[in-house]
Amino acid sequence: MGRGRVQMKRIENKINRQVTFSKRRTGLLKKANEISVLCDAEVALIIFSTKGKLFDYATDSCMERILERYERYSSAKTQLVAADIESNGSWLLEHARLKARIDTLQKKQSHYMGEDLDSLTLKELQNLENQLDNALKHIRTKKSQLMFESISELKKKDKALQGQNTKLAKQPLQIKEKEKSHAASPASLRAPQICLEPLTVSRNDSGNIYQVARDGGATISALQQISATALLLSGC
Repeated sequence: MGRGRVQMKRIENKINRQVTFSKRRTGLLKKANEISVLCDAEVALIIFSTKGKLFDYATDSCMERILERYERYSSAKTQLVAADIESNGSWLLEHARLKARIDTLQKKQSHYMGEDLDSLTLKELQNLENQLDNALKHIRTKKSQLMFESISELKKKDKALQGQNTKLAKQPLQIKEKEKSHAASPASLRAPQICLEPLTVSRNDSGNIYQVARDGGATISALQQISATALLLSGC
């Protein structure tokens, strides 16, 4: 049957307490030596008995060197913790400052909207009125500038449209003028006019028929002469 678990509390019996201390101390020193040898670790163990007697163990018996190393590590850790605390403190201060700034801006916004004015003094109300007047002046100036720019842009577009309309209105007139110029060709290119005055037709002594234009006019074309001759023969 296995041994029961020892209850972790102070042993009231002085003799039993001393015996237990001696056994546990020996076992603890043995474990410290084992972990130092097996794991190549630097181990320092310090034990004080109830009467103040010192029991210690140090790897390679260099307790002082291990304690100095521990002190340096503890000092660096303390500084790091202090820096973290200081950094956290700075962040807390920054957070508080930003929160106060946000609250102030929200109050100003509500005042600009005409809300929560009961808490303001007469001087604060006058300052608020001046700020609103200045803001209104800036708004009107900006509005006038934008309206002027918009009107100028509309005038430019209107002028461009008028130019296009004028150009389109001239196109039919230009087309008509071109048609007239093509219809009326130059006098040098016209076909020669042929005199079609009545002819004087007679016979000569040998019985041949000849024709002469009346009043000394130009002789008609050969085709017209043949036609006139044919008409004369048919009448004979």
